[in-house]
Amino acid sequence: MTVRTAPTHELGADRLRSVRELLDTAFDGDFSDDDWDHTLGGVHAWIEDGRGITAHGAVVMRRALHRGRSYRVGYVEGVAVRADLRRRGLGGAVMAELERVIDGAYVFGALGASDDGAALYRARGWQIWPGRLEAMGPEGIVPLPEEEGYVHLRPATGRALPDPAAALVFDWRDGDVL
Repeated sequence: MTVRTAPTHELGADRLRSVRELLDTAFDGDFSDDDWDHTLGGVHAWIEDGRGITAHGAVVMRRALHRGRSYRVGYVEGVAVRADLRRRGLGGAVMAELERVIDGAYVFGALGASDDGAALYRARGWQIWPGRLEAMGPEGIVPLPEEEGYVHLRPATGRALPDPAAALVFDWRDGDVL
């Protein structure tokens, strides 16, 4: 099992098409064009076999405001494992590479976890953000109470997580903000 990493522009059209097919299948058709857009532009980690991509995840840069400071956040997107290979450590191997990227380039990592994926992240030390979540929208700051309880954070090595007494305000994007 070899985990490869590369920025989006180095994956090429065929590999990107294979990643999108994996994500569409893994999310039972609930992976939108906006979700796909959120997955692009960062560093991808993936495993492949003769049939294509077997596991994938990406980390993209986002900004989060907290107590008057803007942080570079490594936001994890598009994590999936092909159905016939789940529960064999592939998701953990992909996450280990993404966490290595986060440790080297960001203050902390963040991700929005599905119910199915949350156990993987908790087992790897990711913590549910217990504080308020907001986004800097086109009309100003927008509260995101529906996202609370689903967003997980992980400090980069040697760093601390933000103080949950103050809101974490993410940058705006189309589709699901978090």
